[in-house]
Amino acid sequence: MPQNALNQSVTLNNGVAMPIFGLGVWKTKSGKECTEAVLSALEAGYRHIDTAKIYSNEEDVGKAIRESGIPRKEIFITTKLWNADQGAQKTRKALEQSLEKLGIDQVDLYLIHFPVTSKRLDSWKELEKAYQDKLCRAIGVSNYMIPHLTELLNESNITPAVNQVEFHPFLNQIELLESCKKHKIQLEAYSPLAHGQKVDDGQIASIAKKYGKTPAQILIRWAIEQNIVVIPKSTRKERIVENANVFDFKISAEDMKTLNGLDENFRTCWDPSEVA
Repeated sequence: MPQNALNQSVTLNNGVAMPIFGLGVWKTKSGKECTEAVLSALEAGYRHIDTAKIYSNEEDVGKAIRESGIPRKEIFITTKLWNADQGAQKTRKALEQSLEKLGIDQVDLYLIHFPVTSKRLDSWKELEKAYQDKLCRAIGVSNYMIPHLTELLNESNITPAVNQVEFHPFLNQIELLESCKKHKIQLEAYSPLAHGQKVDDGQIASIAKKYGKTPAQILIRWAIEQNIVVIPKSTRKERIVENANVFDFKISAEDMKTLNGLDENFRTCWDPSEVA
């Protein structure tokens, strides 16, 4: 697989290029496990790493990137503002602490992790300032549903570049995807493999067999076919390599229709629509 295929990118609404495929490190243990996972991903050609303060592994991500010897400018790094750090008084300090832990002076993408009631608008204003001050190349949100986005768009000076949400064929949030497209907000899928809870699904298995791929590769390719950024998590080197092997085939329109029909509002994570 050519490395340039793996680094296919989307262009965000401010012109920044974001690799469509990356490694998520949620629930990856701090220390050796995280460092080795990131190093394995970078060795396999990944150039996009997604972390967050609450994951407690920002330092490990930074260490792995330095150890890799790959120039910083070639790697797209995302981190996130945790709930306890939201609000006008805390947001900037939290970002600066994340930058320090990562060992960088600018993050490629900084996201509000959850739409915390009463604090999210003040937090966004701080993200706008940090963007203007060039502490982040792009700013966005995570776990925002349509009402949260509508509120933000009505109150913000800068449109979020990205909305990162749980997204897979079994939680196919089409209305949210269309709303993001309408406002030029890039949708990014976390938990694209539904935490492995659906890899044994018969229809997924059947399609995977047809293409000579694994069910996980089909789920990842399904997102990429829709121009959705996708960040599967793994700590095993062979799985990290396998997850990336999705740029040498395309899913037919007929099979995409089958996959699109699997939606059952199946969430493996917290439901952000519960937050007003």
